[in-house]
Amino acid sequence: MFLAARSPSVTVVIDRDDDAIHTHTALAAHHPSSGRITLHPGPGTTSETGLAHDLLAALGKPPLLPGRFPAGRQPAWEAAAAWMTALPVTRLTVLRAHRLTARRTMRLLQLSAITGTHLTLVCHRPHFPAALHQVLRTVDYSVTADFDAARRHYYGTPVTEPPPADEPAGPAGPWLTLPALDRLVSYDSPRPCADPCTPPPIIWRHRPPPVPLTAPTAQQVAHRLHAATAHPRLAAALAAALFTAASLQQLATARPRDYDTAVATLALHDRARYTDGCAAYPVPPWASVFLRAAVCFTRLVSGEDQELLAAPGDRAHLLRVAETARLRPPQPPAARRRGPVGRVEWDWRERQEAEQYEAVPTSRVRPSRR
Repeated sequence: MFLAARSPSVTVVIDRDDDAIHTHTALAAHHPSSGRITLHPGPGTTSETGLAHDLLAALGKPPLLPGRFPAGRQPAWEAAAAWMTALPVTRLTVLRAHRLTARRTMRLLQLSAITGTHLTLVCHRPHFPAALHQVLRTVDYSVTADFDAARRHYYGTPVTEPPPADEPAGPAGPWLTLPALDRLVSYDSPRPCADPCTPPPIIWRHRPPPVPLTAPTAQQVAHRLHAATAHPRLAAALAAALFTAASLQQLATARPRDYDTAVATLALHDRARYTDGCAAYPVPPWASVFLRAAVCFTRLVSGEDQELLAAPGDRAHLLRVAETARLRPPQPPAARRRGPVGRVEWDWRERQEAEQYEAVPTSRVRPSRR
């Protein structure tokens, strides 16, 4: 799982008497938007994947990642590392650390090293258990039994007043109809550039640019995407579709190097010029967290030469995530619907254009020149 290991910053809090004030204070400090995560591992499991799912849930994500993965292993730890890096999370507090196995504790140390997060392990007993002692021999760490010192680790220094709690992730609410999603399932087929390519800024020649989301709508979209999936590529692909109005095939041409954080642009490729050619699109601030997570996730899982965003084979999963977030393109009038009421019709625009083309008299169609 390593990208580049950093020396983890680790503190062990000794809660000798299992005092409820430690648990309550640590849980009160949990606030992902402020960079603080408190993980309360679920009882009755010793699996590493189960701990990763607990961590994704603490980050406000559904614990399961859709799709197939090599050897059947969900990259749940890589997804957690990607979201923690992108948000960014600066402090991770883990309660009931004395119950962790050596392998689970090692996973947390690796996560701390990757993300640069300060890790606080709360041991609710007077002494280290053997598993925790064994793993901590491999790193530098500090120990405290003082409650005020522990609180500073839960909150960071200086200790700030607890902000309002994040809204719990619930039903996404009514549908958001977004014209930028009209082309998501378009049948164009651009391919990634084989040679290094530095595209110029997008010039909208053949289609109108998508209308930028208003601040309230952007905030609502971001909240829904965060709650709809733990998969960074799927979330980033939907975010990118909203500011590029690109098809899934064109979104799949992006590689990690195509996201330029310095100038906040995302390059998409189209050498055959199905649309506007290879071009760099400005990334709005609300979408940057999703692209940062996708870059980190792709590098951890696959490397530099794999898709940054969803691949064409992820189409069904991508549309399911969009529908979970209640995001859809404009829908056809009731008289032109082909599916049952309530089902999203993603290819209505494509069908409409095909019908208009078929309706053109053959005398008006110019023969192709070869």
